[in-house]
Amino acid sequence: MIDTPEPQSAALEIIQSPGGFVVEWQEGGELHAAVWHSENGAPPPGRIVAVDDDLTAAAALRLALGGTAMLWRGDFPTARRLLKALDTRIARPANRSRTPAEEFHAQRQLQSRRARLLGMILVQLDPSPMVPALRRAPDVAAACLHAYGVVSETRLVSLRELLGVSSAYHWFVEGVAVPALGARIHPHYGVFSPVRGEYVDLVARAPLPSNRLAFDIGTGSGVLAAVLAARGVQSIVATDREPRALACARDNLDRLGYGERVEILNADLYPTGRAPLVVCNPPWLPGKPRSPLDHAVYDPGSRMLRALLDRLGKHLTPDGEGWLVISDLAEHLGLSSRGDLLSAFDSAGLQVLDRLDTKPRHPRATDRDDPLHAARAAEITSLWRLSAH
Repeated sequence: MIDTPEPQSAALEIIQSPGGFVVEWQEGGELHAAVWHSENGAPPPGRIVAVDDDLTAAAALRLALGGTAMLWRGDFPTARRLLKALDTRIARPANRSRTPAEEFHAQRQLQSRRARLLGMILVQLDPSPMVPALRRAPDVAAACLHAYGVVSETRLVSLRELLGVSSAYHWFVEGVAVPALGARIHPHYGVFSPVRGEYVDLVARAPLPSNRLAFDIGTGSGVLAAVLAARGVQSIVATDREPRALACARDNLDRLGYGERVEILNADLYPTGRAPLVVCNPPWLPGKPRSPLDHAVYDPGSRMLRALLDRLGKHLTPDGEGWLVISDLAEHLGLSSRGDLLSAFDSAGLQVLDRLDTKPRHPRATDRDDPLHAARAAEITSLWRLSAH
C-alpha cells in the first residue's frame, strides 16, 4: 500500500448515561452516536477518525500513538490484515539479559501497550441482529448475542475485541475435550477455558476423602465440579463471583447430566457450612488482572490465595481435606518462593498430607522462542492435600 496522508481527527463528545458512555462524533458532515463498549474496561478514546482500506499500518500506528481511534469503514478482511500488520510493528524482541522477573514484567507491559494500541481500531455494531456494518463482514450475530446478550443500541467496540468474541464463540460451540470426563466442556465468553488439562487430571486421580459432599471454590466453567460428580461425589456446591462463570458452570453441568447434584452459588469463596472436601484451582501469578480472563490467572498480592487458605479450616469437617491445585510458575519467575507458600499454610493452621505433581503439556512449555521458556519448561502443577491442625 501507499502510505496515504492521515485523515484529520475530530474530538469526541462523550456523554455518561445509565447504559454507559454514549460517544458522539462528526462524520461526513453528520452527527453520529453510539454506546462505547469495552470488555477490558478501556475508556472511550478522546479523538476519532473514519478510515478505510487506504490506511497503511504506518499511518495507523501514528494515529494510535497520538491517541486517535480509527473507526473502520472499509473491507472487513482488510481490517484484519491491518490489525496484524500493526501488531507486527508494535512487537519488540525479548531482552535475554533480563532476569525472569524483569522479563515477565516487561512482557506484561508490552501486552498492555499492545492492547491499548490495537484497541484503537474500532468497528460499529448495529443491533437486531448485531453485525459490523462493513463489506464482507462475517456473520457474528450469534457470537455477539452469546457474549453481550440482547443489545438494542448501536455500539462501538474494538476490532480486536470483536475477533475475540468470534473466537470465543467457536470454542463454545465446539467445546474443549476433557479426557478425565470423556466429554467436552463448553466455555462461555469471558470464562477461563480448561485447555490446560493437567490440573483437571490431578483432581481426577487424587484419593477422595469422602464422596458425600464437596465444595468447588471459584468453579469457572464447572469442569472440576463435573470431575468430582463423575467420580461419584453425591453433592457438590460450586461457587463463583462472576455471573458469566455461574451461567457457564450451570450450562456445562446440566449438559453433562450432573445438574441435580451440583448447586451453583454466587459467593465470595466459600458457601456456608463445612465439607469433607474443598477443591480450588486459584489464580497462580501475583499481578493485576487487565481483562475478564486475567482474573483466572492473576491474583494481586496473592490476596485470594491467602484468603482461601486462612478460611479453609473453618469450612472443613474434622477429617476433611482441602485440595489446592496450583502452578509453581511464579516461583520460577522469581515472583514468589516455595517458602512463601509453606509459610501461608503454616499461618493458616494447615498441614500438608501429600502432594501430587504433573508437568505442563501446553504448547508454550516447549516454545523456545517464548522469552519465558526456561520458567515455563520447569513449571510444575501440584495438588496439595491439606488438613486443618
